[in-house]
Amino acid sequence: MTRFDGEVSPAFEIFEPAEWRAPVIFNSPHSGSTYPDEFLAASRIDLPQLRRSEDSFMDELTGHLSARGFPTVRVNFPRSYVDVNREPYELDPRMFTGRLPSFANTRSMRVAGGLGTIPRVVGDGQEIYRDRILVDDALGRIETLYKPYHRALRRLINKVHQMFGTVVLVDCHSMPSVGVSRDEPRRPDIVIGDRYGTSCTPLLPDRVEETMSGLGYSIGRNKPYAGGFITEHYGNPASGLHAVQLELNRAIYMDERRRERGPRFGQVAADFGVLADVLATTIPFADLGPFQAAAE
Repeated sequence: MTRFDGEVSPAFEIFEPAEWRAPVIFNSPHSGSTYPDEFLAASRIDLPQLRRSEDSFMDELTGHLSARGFPTVRVNFPRSYVDVNREPYELDPRMFTGRLPSFANTRSMRVAGGLGTIPRVVGDGQEIYRDRILVDDALGRIETLYKPYHRALRRLINKVHQMFGTVVLVDCHSMPSVGVSRDEPRRPDIVIGDRYGTSCTPLLPDRVEETMSGLGYSIGRNKPYAGGFITEHYGNPASGLHAVQLELNRAIYMDERRRERGPRFGQVAADFGVLADVLATTIPFADLGPFQAAAE
């Protein structure tokens, strides 16, 4: 974890392999832990509380895959500062001083829950800001952090698509081991989200489930996480673009209270390597390209 005085630099990092094995990208958009000082000064809660929204260490669990032939992406700024897994302008007008642009989406369910592009709350529902923030500040974060990340991710996806004819984007997240509601059943070790079958070929989540359950993980599908903006926006199977979201139970690999790596951390990282290898060797990528129109 780093505190950075001023702009977050680099805002994100993309690691391309020296030798490409397969058109599979591993993305970690919520593991960023570089907190600008001005953000900490504006927050009504302390840094440990802010960090509850982090998918801590997910970038480390997948980062080694670039050396195995797979491109990896990680975001370095925290999701509590700006969340790249939202539409670009999901904004809550109650948070800001000044007028939001007319095209802002102020009525989404995520905005209502306080988890828009500029979040109002951290993961457990605590309000972040002491006072309203300037609209120009929010729009500045979107212009300087959110948009460059998505431009870079799109360039990477296009590059892989041109190289292989298809792309598989594995969007990697982590979830608290216990939900906010006491009525929620015990969470599995991994939740696979494919937007209820719309963001990728069914073969992809099936192969992930077979592999990870074979390694001893319990698996859920789409509940409570079906995939966010990244999965929905970049997943377009008809164009040969396949996106799947993985939510890893934090209790598996870390001490949630201390926010430290747990005893199984190394094994979990190795298991992601197994998953990457299985996808590279068993997915028929040649069959996952853009659907061809049938001849008249």
